[in-house]
Amino acid sequence: MIKQNIEGLWLPLLHAHLPFVKHPEHEYFLEEQWLFEAISESYIPLLMNMKKLVDERIDFRLTISLSPPLLEMMSDEHLMDKYMVYLDRLINLSTKELKRLKDDVAFRSLAGFYKNRYAEIKAFYIEFLNRNIVSGFTYFDKLGNIEIITSCATHGFLPLLSVNPRSVEAQIRIAVDSHYKFFGQYTKGIWLPECAYYEGLDRLLDKYGIRFFFLDSHGLMHGSPAPRYGVHAPVYTDSGVAAFGRDMQSSMQVWSAEEGYPGDCHYRDFYRDIGFDLDFDYIRPYISPDGNRVFTGIKYHRITGKGEHKEPYDPVMAMDTAKMHARHFCTERIKQIQSLGVLMDRHPVVVSPYDAELFGHWWFEGPDFLYYVFREINRHKDIKACTPSEYLKYSHRNQVITPCPTSWGDKGYYDAWLNKDTDWMYRHLHQMAEKMEDLAGKYFHESDEINVRCLKQLSRELLLAQSSDWAFLITTDTAKEYSMRRLNEHITNFNTLYEALESGTVDLVLLEVMEKKNSIFEDIDFRIYSHMDNP
Repeated sequence: MIKQNIEGLWLPLLHAHLPFVKHPEHEYFLEEQWLFEAISESYIPLLMNMKKLVDERIDFRLTISLSPPLLEMMSDEHLMDKYMVYLDRLINLSTKELKRLKDDVAFRSLAGFYKNRYAEIKAFYIEFLNRNIVSGFTYFDKLGNIEIITSCATHGFLPLLSVNPRSVEAQIRIAVDSHYKFFGQYTKGIWLPECAYYEGLDRLLDKYGIRFFFLDSHGLMHGSPAPRYGVHAPVYTDSGVAAFGRDMQSSMQVWSAEEGYPGDCHYRDFYRDIGFDLDFDYIRPYISPDGNRVFTGIKYHRITGKGEHKEPYDPVMAMDTAKMHARHFCTERIKQIQSLGVLMDRHPVVVSPYDAELFGHWWFEGPDFLYYVFREINRHKDIKACTPSEYLKYSHRNQVITPCPTSWGDKGYYDAWLNKDTDWMYRHLHQMAEKMEDLAGKYFHESDEINVRCLKQLSRELLLAQSSDWAFLITTDTAKEYSMRRLNEHITNFNTLYEALESGTVDLVLLEVMEKKNSIFEDIDFRIYSHMDNP
């Protein structure tokens, strides 16, 4: 409940998403580690700190968008079995490190720190979460401390998919259905993938009951007419859906490794990992089976500076720094709110969206920083954290504008996803979408079990190919080879199934392989692509 006597509001949002990666054909697969690292370093530490806040009776509010691919992976039995192997391997490695470092006072204590940390994470996962990470988010949602919203079905970059309107609608509709499947209620809000918006998209959001979304500052500030309060009050689109704008000041303070808190010399260095430092034969059981050195998650050094020399990491000093930064962050938000308040006829709201993986994975102390921020805010009467739904209940009369097309890419443009390295993929995505629409209409009343399974898998292959992650990873030259391989796999799978279905020669063995590997959205209905299903 928002009280009248406060000066302003802070709306923190964490966007939790990873592309769907599942390789049952391999005992170990490097890209599956993305999920396991995010669970151990970000999601579980965040949930553990939420539990601490509740136990300490500290009121807090946090909005979290959980993308459908992430929810599917965190609920996949095969992947969660692999996650337990991953955790046990880390505990085994940290135990082994205690023996190796028995005569090294500084680093032995760090090995003990990691052993205790991973043991606590495993205990929390098994005992409190009952091996169900989604249940943890549900727990705090029911307490009213967090508001869970969705993102699109496979994080498709909607403006570049809008050539095929059915594809955009499918991305939204499947996301809404997925949210209901996991949480038993329909979502009120959505995180548009990459904050990417184009004119008219709000009408589709309204059609599926979505009451709010988020935009980068460009989308609001260049809207028509100009927003009266900038990004510090939501606006309504013509369809009545609220748009909240990203506050750059609070975002950069946390997000930027150079200008923000994560670059402090007392925090843990992300890149210095024993997977690269230690003797190959010693570390071999804990890296990729093919011999490629990878991050293990055990890192003994702090950032220190930009040179090669790194000082040992000190967890106590790092926590003291996180407390200091939390106090500074709250002080700056109060100053910001006070300066805005004299210019506004309502409580200003500072919207601070971040990738959830920043907290813990990239910035090891991030979950603790957030914990201390909520403790600090709880001490102040001038500022309160809120969720979007709380704000809209409290202040439901807002200006109506037409937002500007935007993304949270550089300067608000789309070129991180459409450029000379990625432009080739869109002709395939558009052709696949056109074929899927034709098939959905042609086979709308299909009852043959094999054909229906084939049509459902065609839908999955299209959706997985549409993920914005592949274009972004290619552009940034991060996991470029894997992203190219995944895109070509889904394009090839789709075309193979399409030709087989149309010629009546569906290979059941091949279909089963695809269903097992690309198993997202078990209950998907291919008819969502038909005009007959959705006039």
